[in-house]
Amino acid sequence: MFPIVLSPLSPSPVRDLESSSKETKNEAFCETGNRSHLFVLRRFLSCWILIFGCLLGTTAWGQTEPKPDAQDWPRFLGADINSTSVEKGILKDWSNGKLKLLWQTELGEGYSMCSVADRSVYQFDKKDGDARLRCLDFDSGDLKWTFKYESNYSDLYGYDAGPRSSPLIDDGRIYLFGVEGMLICVDRDTHQAIWKVDTAKTFGVVQNFFGVASSPVVHEDKLIVMIGGSPPESAKVPPGQLDKVTANGSAVVAFDKFTGDVIYKTGNDLASYASLTWMKNGTAPTLLAWARGSLLGIDPNNGKIEFSFPYRSKKLESVNAMTPISFGDKIFLSECYENGSILLSAQGDKIKTIWKDQGKRVKALQSHWCTPVVADGHLYACSGRNFGSAELRCVEISTGKVKWEQPGFGRCSVLLIDKHLIVLGERGRLALVKATPEKFTLVTERLADEELKLVPNCWSAPVVAGGRLFVRGGRRLACFKLILGK
Repeated sequence: MFPIVLSPLSPSPVRDLESSSKETKNEAFCETGNRSHLFVLRRFLSCWILIFGCLLGTTAWGQTEPKPDAQDWPRFLGADINSTSVEKGILKDWSNGKLKLLWQTELGEGYSMCSVADRSVYQFDKKDGDARLRCLDFDSGDLKWTFKYESNYSDLYGYDAGPRSSPLIDDGRIYLFGVEGMLICVDRDTHQAIWKVDTAKTFGVVQNFFGVASSPVVHEDKLIVMIGGSPPESAKVPPGQLDKVTANGSAVVAFDKFTGDVIYKTGNDLASYASLTWMKNGTAPTLLAWARGSLLGIDPNNGKIEFSFPYRSKKLESVNAMTPISFGDKIFLSECYENGSILLSAQGDKIKTIWKDQGKRVKALQSHWCTPVVADGHLYACSGRNFGSAELRCVEISTGKVKWEQPGFGRCSVLLIDKHLIVLGERGRLALVKATPEKFTLVTERLADEELKLVPNCWSAPVVAGGRLFVRGGRRLACFKLILGK
């Protein structure tokens, strides 16, 4: 398939869809059928370009955007949103500096992990009151360019005030979703904003416990985002009392990825910290959005809710944070506050439970924020809410049976590559573990030294791209040579 790139009608000046004229606001936020003639014309032309692309060939499930390079990591958890790399030939002895540190750079506030495309590294953080996107050289870590905007977010619980979500790279554009709710499309060539939407202001989002953390997805001409807005009266609710905040039908919003105009909004729920993902069962994908209260299955083309399944702890200060795992018609969810894990089967609008954790003590998996990886019918992930009780586990998917468990990492993140797990503990332990259900087998690890000390909190998921391993430890990004010869 040849890449089909539709450039915006006017990349400069920035299309600010909140503070522009009444005509522009109506164009951006009116319901379908009431759009301006200009927007209708733009959509008409976009459709014909996409149709032409289909004649040249389309990717799976009808998506017309080109498939990212297998060695790129263009978004949170990678191109397939599963924290899995297809690269082979990884180094299996990291002792005595054999896992070579190529470069490292200081970061600002936040927990966002980098994205990688076309031998450029894109890092989103906050420095001196500005949220900033920095483009770094893949080989040296040198700064190429910076885009920034003012961010006034303050965390209710004193955590870092920087971004949580990762940059999303799609052709010539980079999408940012800031912790304060600013949604921005940045041109990769001009390094300037094409359009921006203050989603908190536009949809009435009441700040939740830790700000915005969900990463968006792209489907054809749409950028789909978990928003979770509320009616005006909810703005009067005291901070942190989310049980008194109501929803206004904007759990998920689809924007035109070229212009920022709203295409549809759907789902009556508040936002969670879980990123959007796909269930690819059949000829068309279903969007999975694990919102604050329920798992929603959504037709990405029109926003129709295909199914809804309530799943959240009854505790007020509980969150859903792991990205749902899907394989065939099965969906796996896990949280650490009360319910634990559940395996579902979704057939059309019917959804049923295959197994779920029972009781308060015995849990197959209690995922805090770590999204499990899947290999040969088994899940590998961190289980536990706090450092002292958390451990790395292997769980049989079909039954929920725990095959092995290993403490010593605290709360950790996991990446699957070449039949191994790269495990990053929250206090900086970096290890390579065999992805086998037989037993926990530590292959090698990189110990802290004078060259690099990964400072807590190491809460960001590792990235592998082009034979390099990228790890964030607190306010430092490090790049290692994971595959020799690359």
